[in-house]
Amino acid sequence: MSISKPAAEASSGIPGFDYRKIAVGVTRYRPGVAGDDNAPAVLLLHGFPQTHWCWHEVAPALAADGRAVVVCDVKGYGESRGAPAGPLGEGYSNRDRAAELVQLMGRLGHERFAVVGHDRGARVAYRMALDHPDAVERLCVLNIVPTAEQFERMGEAPASDYWPWFLLAQPLAFVQRLLAPPNGELVVRHALRSWAASPDAIPPEAAARYVRAFTPDALEGICADYRASIHFDRPLDAEDRAAGRRISCPMLVHWGTAEDATSDGPLPVWRRWAADVQGGPLPSGHFIPEEAPEPLLASLRAFLPSWAR
Repeated sequence: MSISKPAAEASSGIPGFDYRKIAVGVTRYRPGVAGDDNAPAVLLLHGFPQTHWCWHEVAPALAADGRAVVVCDVKGYGESRGAPAGPLGEGYSNRDRAAELVQLMGRLGHERFAVVGHDRGARVAYRMALDHPDAVERLCVLNIVPTAEQFERMGEAPASDYWPWFLLAQPLAFVQRLLAPPNGELVVRHALRSWAASPDAIPPEAAARYVRAFTPDALEGICADYRASIHFDRPLDAEDRAAGRRISCPMLVHWGTAEDATSDGPLPVWRRWAADVQGGPLPSGHFIPEEAPEPLLASLRAFLPSWAR
């Protein structure tokens, strides 16, 4: 185990959070922690094309409520770096990344915790709940349905919104040439503008952070994430569905009212995957933590305090 606290680097993160370096195997993480270490813990995971900064309004408020809050870049994004992936995305499946984050939380002193995930982070989060039911006490997912179910929906009209699933899953050398600077910035800004409820919904400072984080090194891990979705995550979900495996902890589901891709509502889907599911739409586009932080906070506050260690 390796843990350290780099004081100088913390200024680049969410104010009030203490950033640490933790190695899980060969993967290097830099989680931020805040709140009461002895209180019930919640792990917040971001989506594409963002980093943990997307929680900059939600995370401090949850910590101020008296929780132990952990924010962390998902492996392959931001400052979380692992070994190079294999051609199919080996090492970057939701199962692989969920297992590493359970270890990370344990090293921070949290053997049991809640997890809230948005977009790609939500896919890691529900896999964590399926694979590690003893660790995950509560689960919240934003703007997704399970990966196998999503691939099955892609033959319908909303499929055009899911271009990263196929563009970024192409062979790495091709994507790296295609998205070499400055094209990577175009991709990030296009996603932020077109998926939000309005083109200026994501503040300029946040957008600039996501652009800076979309480096060639990060692109390698991000592409591995999308390749793994096809080659590992989709068949694993299908196997679990066929076997009747279900999420055992209470589950909260939200989606943005302005996001066409989930306009029919994901609750019926998730109720096939979990026994205890609640939730509903929030006034937002795709980026709920930044577009609708107050409604999200109100829902999380009602959902999270009902459990205890």
